[in-house]
Amino acid sequence: MCFLLGTCLSLSLLAIGFLLSAQHTPPVTLHPTDPSMVNSTCNRHLLCEPCMLDPACGFCYRENSTALFASSCVPVYTASTEKAAWGRCSNSTQLRVHTYWAYNYCPTSYSWVVLLGLVLYLAFFAPGMGPMPWTINSEIYPLWARSTGNACSAGVNWTFNFLVSLTFLHVAQSLTYYGAFFLYSSLALLGFFFVYGCLPETKGRRLEEIESLFDNQLCSCGATDSDEDRQVEYIRVKGSNYHLSDNDASDVE
Repeated sequence: MCFLLGTCLSLSLLAIGFLLSAQHTPPVTLHPTDPSMVNSTCNRHLLCEPCMLDPACGFCYRENSTALFASSCVPVYTASTEKAAWGRCSNSTQLRVHTYWAYNYCPTSYSWVVLLGLVLYLAFFAPGMGPMPWTINSEIYPLWARSTGNACSAGVNWTFNFLVSLTFLHVAQSLTYYGAFFLYSSLALLGFFFVYGCLPETKGRRLEEIESLFDNQLCSCGATDSDEDRQVEYIRVKGSNYHLSDNDASDVE
């Protein structure tokens, strides 16, 4: 559960990093006229954040040692996102010397917060929520339902992985990047409460005891099993055709 909680906190840190970047996004100070006279939505954006979220636009700016200036939101080149469709950021020679082109991101001094959140997310997810669901699924099912249970859980896992990858850009465009990661953090927090309340602890349990843990109610809310200290003893039952040995006969007497 510590890894799941760490995943939730790292996603929140990612969201906070994007939120700080959005709150301190640079403004658009130049509004150049489109030479093709095409009605573009790019010249309507007054900040870098909405310009960045528009897939048809990019942020063109100049920068000195202290701040950026002469920034504009212009259409992106249709054949490549590496340059603008027109203007100063459409010249690759000028890009290397005087100006900078930012597509799908905004220049910010809070990029280290996002990077830290990403590193922490990988650090918590890789040893925890990555392999642990497969380990738990291999032991919670009885033998007669193990293959079916593993198949269903794997199908649900990969289906939601596909849905998250498929909808990420649409969610980010609708909720912004920090809104998307706050949403993922909330879902991870719900998963934490579900695991805490409904998944029993199997540490130190015998294989014979694990299956009996799931005979109780669904949500134990973190309560420990009342039979935690119960000891299981095994005795040997002798059949009717068993002949007593000398030692057994002395025990009977």
